Amino acid sequence: MELEAITVPGAPKPVAPFSPAIKAAGLVFVSGQLPLDKTGAMPEGTPAQTRQCMENIKALLEAAGTNLDRVVKCSVFITNMGEFAQMNEVYGQYFGETPPARACVEVPLLAKNALVEIEAIALA
Repeated sequence: MELEAITVPGAPKPVAPFSPAIKAAGLVFVSGQLPLDKTGAMPEGTPAQTRQCMENIKALLEAAGTNLDRVVKCSVFITNMGEFAQMNEVYGQYFGETPPARACVEVPLLAKNALVEIEAIALA
């Protein structure tokens, strides 16, 4: 089985030794995406950070030759479950009538003090 690392030209480099996404066995595994834009800046607030995470996932999926309609599973990490509704409202805008399976877990801390991090698995 071949593994193909997926990156987005101009996107910030990962802050640790991992690939932003890996394409293998007909799937694309998108690493947890922090809400960093191409300049490395992070927007403020859960809604804006959720949107940036999803835009990063969308860009990686497109670089892998697929799209958000082919996502089968997401995991959302959030530092304050009290902001679940805000995150969920933005997240839901990215998926149609059949959204992917999902887990959402509250965590005490995320890298770079982000409020949200999202990972995804999609069909290639």
